[in-house]
Amino acid sequence: MFIEYGRQVIEEEAEGLRILSENMPSSFLDAINAIYECDGRLIVTGIGKSGHIGRKISSTMSSTGQKSFFIHPSEAHHGDLGMIDSNDVLLLISCSGEARELFPVIEYAKRIGVKTISITKNIKSNLAQNTDIVLYLPDIPEGCSSIGCLPTVSSTMTLALGDAIAVSLLSMRGFTNEQFKALHPGGAIGYRLTTVHEVMHKNDEIPLVNNGSLMKNTIIIMSEKGLGCVGVIDQHSSKMMGIITDGDLRRHMSDHILSKNVEDVMTKNPVCIRNNMLLSEVLHIMENRKITCVFVLNEDEIPIGCVHIHDILQRKWA
Repeated sequence: MFIEYGRQVIEEEAEGLRILSENMPSSFLDAINAIYECDGRLIVTGIGKSGHIGRKISSTMSSTGQKSFFIHPSEAHHGDLGMIDSNDVLLLISCSGEARELFPVIEYAKRIGVKTISITKNIKSNLAQNTDIVLYLPDIPEGCSSIGCLPTVSSTMTLALGDAIAVSLLSMRGFTNEQFKALHPGGAIGYRLTTVHEVMHKNDEIPLVNNGSLMKNTIIIMSEKGLGCVGVIDQHSSKMMGIITDGDLRRHMSDHILSKNVEDVMTKNPVCIRNNMLLSEVLHIMENRKITCVFVLNEDEIPIGCVHIHDILQRKWA
């Protein structure tokens, strides 16, 4: 029985989102243009559940390049109004549009000439009548048959509308993966957007030998670099010819291995990557090919870096 209650609420919220999508507020474009053209910050406010949704909207805005913060309306009454500047845009959220805590904030915003946007489903509310741009939510029942007024459908629609604004602004600004990565250096997002260039071993750290080198010297270089491999390059063009790994050493182990040339031991045409590849993509390649080290080549097939699987895993779990 309770599973059915839960499923019903989710279905009612999904229906609310469908209705919102089909009835996007006509003022939506006005709202994103006002924020886009703003020289200051987007300040979000709301009380109760609307406040919690407002915090999330503001956080999403900040993470996508829009300067934004949340101001609690009750704290605003006691001095935090000073955080609002005339160059800012103020987004006020109230399902009923009659949250008294918002009235002093609206009054102050009008006094200093701040552009105001509201999200509400009450067309005739004080909030709707006293803000410059109104984003109306469809006036449909909440997903709670026993109480009927618990914010469920309305809060979900508000959250989705905030996401729609944030993503629209992101597109208008041409926000790039690199900019997003700069704002999300840690965690799973930071890992997913990290490229090979950021973790690869470079310059003197790259274990390389020329073709024709003896294995006795090559093993010393492998040991010094500590990556469990060495790349073999053409001594004239510097292009990649092959790779020697710990596994190659074991397969060719004999009394005469130290006197052999690297060409006798190396694996030809090894798996190589580019420095703009994402770490997640490289990890997938390495796991599928069951290799622990890859060389990074430039457009001329010359090694410019080397990545060990530990370099990727350390960044993934950082």
